[in-house]
Amino acid sequence: MSMREYLFDRLGVIVLQAVFAAAAAGFLRMTGTGSGMILLLVIFWLLAFLCVMVTGYLKCRARLRELENIMDGLDEKYLFAECIPPGGSVYERRLRELFRKAGRAMIGAVSDARAAQQEYREYVESWVHEIKTPIAAAGLICHHTDPVTCRKLSAELAQIESHVERALFYARAESPEKDFMIRRIRLSEIVGEAVERHRVLLIRSGIRVDIQGTACDSAGDIAESMESVVYTDDKWAVFILGQLLQNGARYRREDTGSGAAGEDTPVIGLSAGQLGNQVQLVVRDNGIGIPAHELPRVFDRGFTGSNGRARGGSTGMGLYLCRRLADCLEMGLQIASKEGEGTAVTLTFPAENSGKR
Repeated sequence: MSMREYLFDRLGVIVLQAVFAAAAAGFLRMTGTGSGMILLLVIFWLLAFLCVMVTGYLKCRARLRELENIMDGLDEKYLFAECIPPGGSVYERRLRELFRKAGRAMIGAVSDARAAQQEYREYVESWVHEIKTPIAAAGLICHHTDPVTCRKLSAELAQIESHVERALFYARAESPEKDFMIRRIRLSEIVGEAVERHRVLLIRSGIRVDIQGTACDSAGDIAESMESVVYTDDKWAVFILGQLLQNGARYRREDTGSGAAGEDTPVIGLSAGQLGNQVQLVVRDNGIGIPAHELPRVFDRGFTGSNGRARGGSTGMGLYLCRRLADCLEMGLQIASKEGEGTAVTLTFPAENSGKR
């Protein structure tokens, strides 16, 4: 609080005191009091009033700084009312009690909301685990049908399982510290598991996976440069990479078969490289790309963009979850894209100094 703000807040008192001083001076003048005495009394009144105002300002400023320091030191700001020290005036004490009542009501509401959120999270996790059983059963049943129907059902079941997994990770992202565990793992294991999990989708979409410049059609053919050791939660990292593979399949360009080598064949390339004490994994596709004006918003929750609305089936949650989980893992996540040419997403993992075992 500045002195100007303090004086402006008490402008009514100042004006009233000035009116009283003028009236008193006029009354004393009418009773025959000398001008020198009146001037002396006015100066004394001004000095006394100035001391009162300065003292009041200093006390208010000190009190506000004390309260601001308390607020800054609180992680849970809604507990502020419970931490306010008792004030000197009756008005401040009464005001503090009102704040404490409001704060307790807020604490109760926050506790109820957290309990409801935890209950919902536990329900989602339980539902996810329960729904996996009928999904697995449906997968077994479809193997007894004709090959064409089996492939179609397997693809749809894979999509259902992907959505279910996304719901599970969304629920867990609310309290990530209770779920993830950082450990040393080879980057090749993360890439191999992610590709294998989405093998059906990639095959159905006609996607050719190119790992470190060597085309492969299975998770076992991993280039040597993928053998870097990184520090991350493998389950969360596989999920993030899986979302990027799904996006590459969803926003692919159709294979026109032009040219001798089929240059327009949809391709997702994965390449790794050492960057100091970190390892960067680049997931690059030759799909339809993202318009430049939409790039800053691709990590926003629920943002689908023009491509998502045009092709349908987009929830706008995939990249949002990738960002949330990457931040929890202290993993870098950058995206670059050019419309009509493709998209490249770079994941930066903490790694050993040498990047090798």
